[in-house]
Amino acid sequence: MIGVEMVRSTEARRSSHVAAVLLGTTILAGVPSAAFAQDAAAQSAPTEPAAQPEAETITSLTVRGAERLEQQTVLSYVKLRIGQPYTKAAADGALKDLYATELFKSVEVTNENGAVVIEVQENPVVNRIILEGNKRIKNDKILPEIKVSPRQIFTRSKVRADVARIIELYKRQGRYAATVEPKMVMLDQNRVDIVFEITEGDKSKVRQINVIGNEAFSDGELRSQMVTKQARFWRLFSSGTSYDPDRMAFDQQKLRQFYLTEGYADFRVVSAVAELTPDKKDFIITYVVEEGERYKFGDVKVESQLRDFSSEKMSQNLPMKAGDWYNAKQVEDTIESLNNTAGAFGYAFADVRPQYDRNKEDLTMGLTFVIREAPRVYVERIDINGNTLTQDKVIRREFRLAEGDAFNSLQVRRSTNRIKSLGYFQEKFEVEQKPGAADDRIILEANVEERPTGELQLSAGFSSLESFIFQASIRQRNFRGRGQTVGLSGSYSRYSRSVQASFVEPYLFDKNVSLGVDLYRRDYNNFNFQNSNRNTTYQQTTTGFQVRAGVPVTEYITAVGRYTLNYDDVSLSENQFYSIGDTGELECDPLRAGRYLCDAIGKRLSSIVGFSLIYDTLDNRVRPSRGETAQVSIDVAGLGGDVKYARLRANAAKYWPLGGGFIFSLQGEGGIIEPYGGDDYVRLTDRFYLGNPQMRGFAVRGVGPRVIRQYYGPDEDGNYTVPGNDSDDALGGKYYYMARAEMEIPLGSGAREMGLRPSVFVDAGAVWGTRRPELSDCGDGCFIGQRDQDGNQLYNVLDDDGNVVGTSIDQIDPDTGATRNPAGSTSYFTENYLGDTWLPRVAIGVGVNWNSPFGPFRIDMSHVLLKRDGDDTRVFSFNVGTQF
Repeated sequence: MIGVEMVRSTEARRSSHVAAVLLGTTILAGVPSAAFAQDAAAQSAPTEPAAQPEAETITSLTVRGAERLEQQTVLSYVKLRIGQPYTKAAADGALKDLYATELFKSVEVTNENGAVVIEVQENPVVNRIILEGNKRIKNDKILPEIKVSPRQIFTRSKVRADVARIIELYKRQGRYAATVEPKMVMLDQNRVDIVFEITEGDKSKVRQINVIGNEAFSDGELRSQMVTKQARFWRLFSSGTSYDPDRMAFDQQKLRQFYLTEGYADFRVVSAVAELTPDKKDFIITYVVEEGERYKFGDVKVESQLRDFSSEKMSQNLPMKAGDWYNAKQVEDTIESLNNTAGAFGYAFADVRPQYDRNKEDLTMGLTFVIREAPRVYVERIDINGNTLTQDKVIRREFRLAEGDAFNSLQVRRSTNRIKSLGYFQEKFEVEQKPGAADDRIILEANVEERPTGELQLSAGFSSLESFIFQASIRQRNFRGRGQTVGLSGSYSRYSRSVQASFVEPYLFDKNVSLGVDLYRRDYNNFNFQNSNRNTTYQQTTTGFQVRAGVPVTEYITAVGRYTLNYDDVSLSENQFYSIGDTGELECDPLRAGRYLCDAIGKRLSSIVGFSLIYDTLDNRVRPSRGETAQVSIDVAGLGGDVKYARLRANAAKYWPLGGGFIFSLQGEGGIIEPYGGDDYVRLTDRFYLGNPQMRGFAVRGVGPRVIRQYYGPDEDGNYTVPGNDSDDALGGKYYYMARAEMEIPLGSGAREMGLRPSVFVDAGAVWGTRRPELSDCGDGCFIGQRDQDGNQLYNVLDDDGNVVGTSIDQIDPDTGATRNPAGSTSYFTENYLGDTWLPRVAIGVGVNWNSPFGPFRIDMSHVLLKRDGDDTRVFSFNVGTQF
């Protein structure tokens, strides 16, 4: 029941002549109560005019009570005229005509000896619309549905209709207990405020789903096919537990599809009933079904009327065979496959129709796919619509067909994927096919909807790897509508800083040649862990540029050449890792830093020439769901510069859509780097490293060769047996491989709009091949502390047999008096070289990608199944504000 009640506003209280009037009672679920209907009927019922002589002539017409309307305007709505006879029928007609305008609250017609008076009371004017109590549905969703608006004439019928519309909105959200009570607040000058007081109520859940008549499959199996789910505590955040009539109709189709794929060709849903419980909180849905008999395929063949198709050969390649259980989905897929095959041969309008031969006696379904004769089709023209910024040529150059070419459905699909991969237009873009001027002509139409391609990002976040991070970037992926990419980015964190400018021209001089240029400066602080504390080891500064050019070899293969010039400056903290050498100068001390760090320091120029061969059939490079990609790259450093090495890397990935939004992918990569030209080792900064985020379940650089130092202090007897701090230094390797299997799990539409993409994964890999450091596996100790006559700490370096092979002196800082030994007061350590093996490390886990308002967010929970001595594992890792 819908109620409309007038209450006094503050403004009304100040006007003593304004009274509150009761408009009605409450409306529930959009159905007016009998009381409200009677009230409306009483209001609209015409007032009996005073009895007058039948043939009395109208001598005057007067309108009283009109405030906003002119007298002539009111008289224009009625058929009464001076000089005409006045009758009851004429008076009744005048009443009906005036009430039909919905301008008047009450009308009375009287006649005294031919002087006709029309007494009216005008309906008030709506001042404003007020919504109260609506939390689940905001004003911007409700107000467009309301027909009564400010400055319009108020009528009860309009308010009743608006109440029904509001309740319908709540029904669509599954809130069948929602009620709306309209109230009218009287103001001066015959104005009113309309207030809709909304009680939203709880969402009506589906308490139970019953299926009657099923014998082949259980209720649980059938419920699993439905989109609607029974409300249970573990489905707290599921949107499928609320009742929706459209979803219920869709579930009937899902049931039919399921039975048809299982061979039940006669299946039907007899009835589907949703009953609302008395408390209006839950629904009970009941389906009555007839399964029918289960069929098998009989004789299955193809009859082709196209001269390029052999019926016999095509029949042999059909996926279904006689004796298989009938599967309607398989039939649909076969029709689509035959249409695609015909389209690849230029028959755009090939008509493939299945002819069924049902035998109810032996329960077989014979099937003949008839491919009807059709003309070869040619592309008449290509139309591009909707592009306001992007130039036509940017879209046209992605088409694999030109005007006048023979139609090919595979090339049309490829053109669609290439245009989608640009990232300039809507995700669900398709090249439409329309008939041309003749039967053998076709028009290809690209109706695009441009979306913003400029990106300005300012983000701050926290990473388990980088601590606090600040990033700023600006990029335009479709600069001036030419398809060019221009970008400038910078980042700052506690351990790294970088700035980069880039430019990419995908079609240089309108030729199928791409050109890209990057200029960059990167500052990076490498680190190890002393116990659980991150400790900086060396600082690396890289300044350089890269120029690259790509040329397509085939439709799916591209060759890319590049040249990179880097200037690297690697340095160590002198206070932490240096000591006075034989020359009296400060030198990198292997006892403090390790031989691998001492070899890495210095300034070097790297001149690198590279070449890549890329194979790519992905349907979308931004977020692929189908296809494969592979790449082989070789880089040679030594065309000038100070560094000489050759590096080979390869990677590949394949994606499969499994239906229902699930996407499965396999990825693999590997590499090898070797020095040449007199260099007998690969620098620490050029080696391969493996760990988070490339391989989840492990720390940054947590996999592969490493040196672990364990420092010891003296016990009560002066023996160095008390464990102190330890350090963990990753060394990288010359060889590596990594593999990944991942399943992306679909979520509801709301989660997709938020950019949430959860997945489960398995990662495996290894890195190895580093030269064993000279200072390692020291057994019972590497050096023992003594003091000279000046009190300086002396370190006698011992070999494995305990013989003194050298002495190192600790330096005293003249300003602070602090010693510069590697372990503070500790003067003894053991060192172990671990992890140099090709044997795989394996981790499994779950992760979520989220395009959050603060930037891309990735969180992973991992469990390591296989690891090796020295590997550094991590169960939990996340990144905010950094790319992943």
